[in-house]
Amino acid sequence: MGLVKNLSITLVSASVMVTAAAAQAMAVTLTYDKTISSPGLAPGQLFVPQGIGVQDSTNQVFVSNGRGLNPDGSFNPNVGNRVDVFDQEGNYLKAIGTGRQGRGEGFDEPADLKFDPTTGNLHVGDVFNSEIDVYNPNTGEYVRSYGSFGGPVQGRLFFGPGGMSFDKKGNVWITDFSADVVKVYNANSGELVKTVGSNGSELGQYLGPAGITVSPNTGRIYVGDQYNGRIQVLDSEGNALFAFGSRGSEPGQLREPIGVEVDEYENIYVADSQNSRVQVFDKDGKFLTAFGEPARNADGEIVPPPDQSGPPFGNPLVAEPGVFNWTAGLHYDRGKLYVGDFFQGRVQVLNVDNKPAGAKVPEPASVLGLGLLGFGAVVSKLRKNHQKNSSASVEG
Repeated sequence: MGLVKNLSITLVSASVMVTAAAAQAMAVTLTYDKTISSPGLAPGQLFVPQGIGVQDSTNQVFVSNGRGLNPDGSFNPNVGNRVDVFDQEGNYLKAIGTGRQGRGEGFDEPADLKFDPTTGNLHVGDVFNSEIDVYNPNTGEYVRSYGSFGGPVQGRLFFGPGGMSFDKKGNVWITDFSADVVKVYNANSGELVKTVGSNGSELGQYLGPAGITVSPNTGRIYVGDQYNGRIQVLDSEGNALFAFGSRGSEPGQLREPIGVEVDEYENIYVADSQNSRVQVFDKDGKFLTAFGEPARNADGEIVPPPDQSGPPFGNPLVAEPGVFNWTAGLHYDRGKLYVGDFFQGRVQVLNVDNKPAGAKVPEPASVLGLGLLGFGAVVSKLRKNHQKNSSASVEG
């Protein structure tokens, strides 16, 4: 039975490897590295991780952690409403912030977070308090708050600030999820510089803009247009250039994309939330590869998101690597991709093997041969292990 199970896992892995390699997708390969934290409400445990960042000076991982709610749905500031900090091995170090309803110090659901490249301060989207809160990431000291974002919209579960990203001019670009615009603030003064976009489905219009990232390479701006099921690409001034993606579950299609990131080769990573995967595109929006699959129960059915009246976890939880119940928060850092497993209370860390756009890619036939050779070797090893285990069992 163990051989069958291992063989099926190998078949899937080989299929994924060969499929990714045979396509032009081999420019980027994603593989599982490790998991940070576990689902729960205790210190060091996570629920609905929306924002993820790595501090340059310490390499510590900062994760925004849930909204303070009791099982009956009433507000409880002592549950979640903080940014949890871990080392690279996943050890819990400390928490920043506390729960509070009302503007000022304290969170009512922390969302995306980013480090100011000039001051090093931590900026955190405070969703239901409709502001950005700034903290000293080393001491945990509250610094200030700024910004103002839209309120509740009928039919939408969330509102307020969505994603954020700093540009090289000292501005921070922040999506206003319920106002369907992108707001640009001066990071030092907190003053509004300009507003980009409007409500709608045309180019330059948004329905629930979520994640956003400013490319350090080109200055281009990538916006997760969540309810339009696409990514919009803007120039450095915020003028819309083009969009890619469409609603659906096929490769290159999206179902409510949230987090967006870009690497040093201008490859674009998208947390394809409801499809429970990460997809990768090149700078022109061409699909490269995907990683992840939805959590399923014992009957093979996709595990649904939790009911709003209960705990914020899928039922059952599926702890296997590469399995998600919605992908949300996303952060790329030096060859690692940090992915928030939204309803499974953890962050999955992926290795990113990325190559320049002009890198030579093996021919599909050659790659298939390599894949089959590798698969044959693994099957041979599994058979030997099975024979060895069977012999040990008989001797026992």
